[in-house]
Amino acid sequence: MLKKGNKLYSILTGTCPRCQKESMYEAKNPYKLGYLFKMHERCGNCNLKYKMEPSFFYGAMYVSYGVGIAFAVAAFVIAKLFIGTSLINTFIAIVATLIVFMPIIIRLSRNIWINFFVPYDPNAVKQLQNSTSA
Repeated sequence: MLKKGNKLYSILTGTCPRCQKESMYEAKNPYKLGYLFKMHERCGNCNLKYKMEPSFFYGAMYVSYGVGIAFAVAAFVIAKLFIGTSLINTFIAIVATLIVFMPIIIRLSRNIWINFFVPYDPNAVKQLQNSTSA
């Protein structure tokens, strides 16, 4: 079971990497394609600005490539080695897997990318409250 404070928790749940209390996305379901890329401007708890600079998430494209390769390799292993399909059917399984899981790959890549730059801080909300009251 994943616990807060772990980078993996923030990556897999899509929560704020700093406080891990709020979803970064307007719609939690990545298959609502109209909302796939729509993110909140800031975290409602710790006030972290998600798009730290213009085009910040363009770097997630590099992560997306690696995540896509991992999904493709998994599809290959399942189709070719476990099920024993032909090479053309294995190729079709890989393409179908990438199409079906593309919204998840996109969100997962964004989550990984922002977690490279923002550390978890359990005291972020307290520090925000102290700075606004001072």
